[in-house]
Amino acid sequence: MAEESDALSGKNSTSGAVETSGECGGGIDESVRRVLESGDAEALRSALLKEATGRRRAECLANIETEITKYTLDLLVRVPNLDAFFHALLKTLAEEGESHAAGVWLINEEKQSCEFWMAHLYGEVFTATNLGPTLFPRLAMADLLFAHKPGWEQTIEYRSDDVRLPEIVRDFNSEQGLFSTVAAPLLLGGKNLGWITLCAAETPEGNGAWWRIALVESIARHAALALHKSRLFEQKRAEERRKAILEERNRIARDIHDNLAQGFGAILMQLQAAQRGGAQLPPSVARSIDTAIELARSHMVEARRSVGALRPNVSDSEGEDLTKAIKRVAELARKTSDIPIDVHVEDLPRFGDGVEREVMGIAQEALTNALRHARAQRITIRASTVNSIGLRLSIADDGRGIPRERESSGFGMTSMHERAERIGASLTIVTAPRSGTEVVLAWEPAALPTQVHAFN
Repeated sequence: MAEESDALSGKNSTSGAVETSGECGGGIDESVRRVLESGDAEALRSALLKEATGRRRAECLANIETEITKYTLDLLVRVPNLDAFFHALLKTLAEEGESHAAGVWLINEEKQSCEFWMAHLYGEVFTATNLGPTLFPRLAMADLLFAHKPGWEQTIEYRSDDVRLPEIVRDFNSEQGLFSTVAAPLLLGGKNLGWITLCAAETPEGNGAWWRIALVESIARHAALALHKSRLFEQKRAEERRKAILEERNRIARDIHDNLAQGFGAILMQLQAAQRGGAQLPPSVARSIDTAIELARSHMVEARRSVGALRPNVSDSEGEDLTKAIKRVAELARKTSDIPIDVHVEDLPRFGDGVEREVMGIAQEALTNALRHARAQRITIRASTVNSIGLRLSIADDGRGIPRERESSGFGMTSMHERAERIGASLTIVTAPRSGTEVVLAWEPAALPTQVHAFN
């Protein structure tokens, strides 16, 4: 009868955080009723024991789910963030599961892999950054979880000598005296976000560990929901920040366009009128007017460039692609400068707003530098496709070149380098004294490493 009592007992919580036992209800199963009618006492005893065990297990499962729901809801209210939530959740899982370790592994959709995130080991909480290189074979375990496809949809229990486990994991389990590892997927809406694992030093024989699996699965369901909600919140907050930044950038761009750019344009017109009507002006005054015109023109171009940098450089108007945008920028520069600008641009495909915005930023910066600093007699802009999917952009001048001490200095050069890095492009600057400068941007989708070169 001692064995029968153990089979009926279920698992009782010791800390009180999660209660996993309960009393079974009344009623008689139909199979028991049939055995009663047969009059077989031994069969009746076995059927009653089976029914009582099943009812007690069902009652225990219901209690686990109820208590875990109450606990996680209370935890979500009390803790300040997702990390603190999982810290507490893993601590409770390890304690209530009478286990040595509980961990969380998340799927990285960008890298198409599984990565260790957090674990409660022997009373302490660790993350991927402070776990240490040899304390736990997390990389091997992550690869197993990601590669074992049945585990994406159902809970898997691995015994310490399970041949599915990598050898390094089996050796670690043996050293630590761990008998089993339960891995439950973080399923939500048919999508798997990762896994929660629970490692136990020993497991009772037979079906005695069923409550531990039920505990892991219950916590996994609530953990998946908390993780999903947190990600949605972060996405919404990031989108709100992005919109706020865009609104502020547009406001600044409008202020620059309506005040600075228009003001410089009006000043330039007045100075040019004075120049045309001042044929008899003293040479010193004429030179001052010429200098003022050059300054007004230069700063008007700079103000318009700033507007273009704050707003998407490729126009939002329907139909303007990168080809038209480059030609538009060149035409604007022609109106504010006497330097001839040759444009040779193929019909380019669309590369996406993000790439086109950075390309136009580099084109505008290189053109502005050539106009302001090169003392060039001619500027040439070329743009063509590479392998039908990429881009090669060149802005060349025949001016004085970039002095060696200024090759990597200045905000404009830094800005071009950063823009190239953001899209994974190769940026090459070829310059020599009195031989001009050429800025070459080469980009292909996910093909080129980020490179920045400068040649004299």
